[in-house]
Amino acid sequence: MTTRRLSRLFLWGAALLGLALHVAAEPQPATAKLVPDKSQIVFVSKQMGVPVEGSFKRFDAQVAFDPKKPEGGSVVLQIDTASAGFGVPMSDAELPKPTWFDTAHFPQASFRSNAIKALGDGRFEMAGKLTIKGTTKPVTVPVSIAPSPSSGAYAVATGTLTIQRLDYKVGDGEWTDTSVVGNEVQVRFKLTLAGFGPL
Repeated sequence: MTTRRLSRLFLWGAALLGLALHVAAEPQPATAKLVPDKSQIVFVSKQMGVPVEGSFKRFDAQVAFDPKKPEGGSVVLQIDTASAGFGVPMSDAELPKPTWFDTAHFPQASFRSNAIKALGDGRFEMAGKLTIKGTTKPVTVPVSIAPSPSSGAYAVATGTLTIQRLDYKVGDGEWTDTSVVGNEVQVRFKLTLAGFGPL
């Protein structure tokens, strides 16, 4: 092997090592932990024109971003669809069935961010993909993050997202008639997080 080739290999190796050291030295955003008993996800739909509120009882979130530099962060939310309920036994028994959430085949809904943008004053815009019942759609979620009024150790992320249930085939067959169950569903969330970076 010639001296010139050895020199080139050495320079390439030094450059790769320098890049690896730079990446390793970059501070990684801390992962905040969800506090389930202080968090909630609520959904509101209209049945015969009357708003009806339900909720998901089981969900988890992985939140890893620096509020001061949110662009490099990520948010992943997983929701146990079998935990959906309105608090009415007859309606709750229908939700896991194939017509609605089909929980046997699709036990989880999820949101995964792919871009986070700071808007100022603790407000953020999170673009990502929402998957429900095997269908994935791009969504943009407005989120506000503030210190918890009850404990300085927590941060609280809140927001509202409106989706169309038929885009995700939730309420199939005869339930596609939106005069009975409205197509629009409002999803509201409050996620209480421990270990979140300073705002």
